[in-house]
Order: sequence, then C-alpha cells, then structure tokens
Amino acid sequence: MANPKPQDAEPVLVERREASAENTYRRTIFSVPVTVTVSLGKIRLSVSEILDLQPESIVPLTTRIEDPIDLTIDDKIIARGELVETEDGGLGLKITEIPEEAGAEDA
Repeated sequence: MANPKPQDAEPVLVERREASAENTYRRTIFSVPVTVTVSLGKIRLSVSEILDLQPESIVPLTTRIEDPIDLTIDDKIIARGELVETEDGGLGLKITEIPEEAGAEDA
C-alpha cells in the first residue's frame, strides 16, 4: 500500500485574480455596501426639548472634543479614532484603534 503524500503545513493561497468560483464570490461580497456610523455622542431629550430646537440651537453631547470617536456597523464598534479636518475643510475620522473583538469571528 502506498503512503499518502504529506500535505503542506500552510494552505495554498489562491491568486486574487484567478477566475475561480471562490474568488468570484469573494469579489461579490467585498463590493456589498454597508452603512458605517461615526458616533460623536448621545443625549437624551424630552419631546418638548426636541420641539423647541431651532436653527442656531446647541445640543450638548455627552463626549468631550478629545474623547475617542466610535466607528460602528450595526451597533458593533469596529474601530475608534479622532476627528480630523480633511484637505477640503470637511471632517474625517483618523483611526487610532481597532478593538481585537472587531476582527474576531463569532464562535
């Protein structure tokens, strides 16, 4: 009886451009848009306070300007960062931390 060939310890990596069914599936999944939320803070307001809001009203948030900002998908934090000004004068989020559990798969 012939001895089976030992398999390599590491799995063979499939070239991304290869036209296999697996790569086609992966490319499809990677192109699915998801809504990402950047949470600056929260506050609880009464209905009367909400109805009193007008242009120029200031709604105080629970966070300070130097506090980390959460980046979430479906209420799950995937990263944290700090607010920065972009080249065009807008706001952006500079990622400073990716929590370990963000990359972990559910068991």
